[in-house]
Amino acid sequence: MYHPDLIRHPENCPALVLNADYTPLSYYPLSLWPWQTAIKAVFLERVDIIASYEREVHSPSLDMKIPSVIALKQYVRPSEHPAFTRFNLFLRDRFACQYCGSTSDLTFDHVVPRRAGGRTTWENVATACSPCNLRKGGRTPKEAGMRLHVQPIRPTSWQLQEHGRAFPPGYLHESWRDWLYWDVELLA
Repeated sequence: MYHPDLIRHPENCPALVLNADYTPLSYYPLSLWPWQTAIKAVFLERVDIIASYEREVHSPSLDMKIPSVIALKQYVRPSEHPAFTRFNLFLRDRFACQYCGSTSDLTFDHVVPRRAGGRTTWENVATACSPCNLRKGGRTPKEAGMRLHVQPIRPTSWQLQEHGRAFPPGYLHESWRDWLYWDVELLA
């Protein structure tokens, strides 16, 4: 019987990328490289192969198993504060409306409206569902009779990583499980 990795198409063989300290570069989105990038990094001696798929790729002079987990040889220090993006904002707020808790039809809301001098910053923007955003309109939460569950803050990269751990991807290859910890109790 064939191993499941042997019938896997190479395009479905991403490599989990670990930092030099063997922690994932990011949890959400999970730090994955396409198989071609992983193999190129191996030949450039920028990574060590930690685990491989059973699937191989071939050249005229070489047969090589596709790496499933790689570790950078040089440590990459994460930036202290992440970029202000819609995705990072939603991740900071755990993909939930900060007024009602809904997880659908998400957008973002300026706590102090722009027309009242509110700026587009971490400290003044919160995730909101469209109904709450429309209800609040161009008013402050107090004026609209609404309350934020959590006041917006500028998160650190570490805080976003911790939030990301609560959202594991739909697929985890067996070889990745020893390197990822998704809020589960470890057995002694």
